Amino acid sequence: MNIIRIGLLIIVAVMVAEVAWILFTGSPVPVPNTPRTAQTIGTGKQLTYIVMGDSTAVSQGSAYSDGYAVGTATYLAQKHAVTWANLAVSGAQAKDVLTQQLPQALPYRPDVVLIGVCANDVTHMTGIKDIRDALMGMIRELQSANADVRIILTGAPDMGSLPRIPQPLRLIAGRRSKSINAMVLDLVDNQRVFFAPVATKTGPVFRAHPELFAADRFHPTAAGYSLWTPVLIEALQRAGL
Repeated sequence: MNIIRIGLLIIVAVMVAEVAWILFTGSPVPVPNTPRTAQTIGTGKQLTYIVMGDSTAVSQGSAYSDGYAVGTATYLAQKHAVTWANLAVSGAQAKDVLTQQLPQALPYRPDVVLIGVCANDVTHMTGIKDIRDALMGMIRELQSANADVRIILTGAPDMGSLPRIPQPLRLIAGRRSKSINAMVLDLVDNQRVFFAPVATKTGPVFRAHPELFAADRFHPTAAGYSLWTPVLIEALQRAGL
């Protein structure tokens, strides 16, 4: 029994040390000032674009203008008069997007929606079914508001690449990302829902280049976000945009 107790104490001590490492490693980075009112850019056929999600969607770790929300809106504005708004909130999980951001999005009856969420669901150990239910709720409500809406899902980034998360938790986070993304990929069908695989497309580069993370060792830098934007644009192109 003493050996078992000692083993349990060691496990608890390691877990406490790793949580402390996560909490106190790195320097905090501010959340960029995110415009909340809709703006129109570009010329051409009218298109309404909404961005929802977490800190990555507001480009925390970089300037707002360097993030993928502005990058994708700028891309769409090459051929459209894009009226767009960013409703994303740092720290959001899938359930938060469903209950707090979606009600703000529905009155726009958007033509295109980008949902950049799941990173915090990895770290908060949200159940896969709960994430799926939240995403399906968003899809159903958005399609009810506009049957022709095209929805882009990022899924989880490669959370196994984050320097702030120590091993073995980083390994667990990486596996959680893969499990969530397998579920997200299963949601993609011929009903105008598209997957932008940021984890598989950018994860290896982030793992090889930790300098792509900001001072908090958690969020990407401008150079890091520049890797995400082409993946999202490619998904928009597959959506016919």
